[in-house]
Amino acid sequence: MNEMLNVALPKGRLGENVYDLFARAGYRCPEIENPSRRLTFENSALGIRYFWVKPSDVAIYVEKGAADIGVAGKDILLEYRPDVYELLDIGLGKCRMAVAAPKSFREDHKKTLRVATKFPNIAKKYYASVGRDIDIIKLNGSIELAPILGLSDVIVDIVETGATLRQNGLEVFETLFGISARLISNKASYRFKREKIAAVISGLSAAVKKETEND
Repeated sequence: MNEMLNVALPKGRLGENVYDLFARAGYRCPEIENPSRRLTFENSALGIRYFWVKPSDVAIYVEKGAADIGVAGKDILLEYRPDVYELLDIGLGKCRMAVAAPKSFREDHKKTLRVATKFPNIAKKYYASVGRDIDIIKLNGSIELAPILGLSDVIVDIVETGATLRQNGLEVFETLFGISARLISNKASYRFKREKIAAVISGLSAAVKKETEND
């Protein structure tokens, strides 16, 4: 019997692009290409099983061993620090983590800075590195609204094109780091399914290289 390699894919546009890359790397699964409400799909001939999960949950599935490998954004890996191996930057979902505020904002270093974010650990680490006292306000959505309504002075959030910021009168004051999607592996799976995972890494690396050359 062909041992299955379980792959956690992030739901949404990124996940569709990730699957596309896997397909071009030789791991196509026709089942997943037909519209349906199913969450798991497999190609027994290739020994691979895909399943869709919320993007922020991919690392949990991989860390706990429900998935052998998966694809998660660098932001998730830095925020939650899951105990997994980071194997490959697949170059998809490129954006950046940044500090943004209203254009009129002028920082008063005598006051504690109020920071609204979905990423409290990343924000704390950054401001600790520059010796700044902050008050973290953890939000789950509409981060841009916080400084507009006076809830925070600045926000720390993911910025792709910056269009949403501009539409709300905000601008980037500092870029913390670049973000892209990473292939990650469960540590035990990497040990016991090393050959299969190495083949996936090789196939994806070739697909990424070819895509880069065609750009």
